[in-house]
Amino acid sequence: MKPERKQKMDKVLSMRQADMAIVMENVGDPHNIGAVMRTADSVGIQELYIINTLITEEEFKIKRSSASAEKWITIHHFDNVKDCMMAIKKRGLTIWATHLGTSSESLYNIDLTTPVALVFGTERKGISEELLSYCDGNFIIPQVGMIQSLNISVACAVSLYEAYRQRQALGKYDGNNQLDTDLQTKTMQAWMKQYDK
Repeated sequence: MKPERKQKMDKVLSMRQADMAIVMENVGDPHNIGAVMRTADSVGIQELYIINTLITEEEFKIKRSSASAEKWITIHHFDNVKDCMMAIKKRGLTIWATHLGTSSESLYNIDLTTPVALVFGTERKGISEELLSYCDGNFIIPQVGMIQSLNISVACAVSLYEAYRQRQALGKYDGNNQLDTDLQTKTMQAWMKQYDK
């Protein structure tokens, strides 16, 4: 491996956001899956939590096979909501869901610089009631058009770039928000293995 490539990996890894994650519930469209993965990588999100109660993990892997960004992020699979939420809460992350409700906050009014997990559901059905029951709050992306919903990959991109904006202003991309040593080591090993392919 060229030294320049290793330097880039080190730099990218140093900017990974240790205290932020994405949760996707029953998202089956491979284009949306791939787009979310690319956005996650682009803003330094290392961990993606996938809840699939409709298809198996193997079926999901086939659907996401075209997503080149998957080799740069860590994906955790769950076949039920409870186990996924317990894993998120164990990390001490506040859970915000994209959900239109009476108590929903504007995306631009929530603090995304604190430890946080952002939850996204399908465009048609949104997030399940079970998953919503574990969330600490709901947010919406302000819109002024006739259609009051966005494709999941677009909603995710808008939300993550707002988090990026807030976090960058606080210096969270200055290489001081690293993953824990174990995950950092495993991630680098996985990246180097991917590079050798």
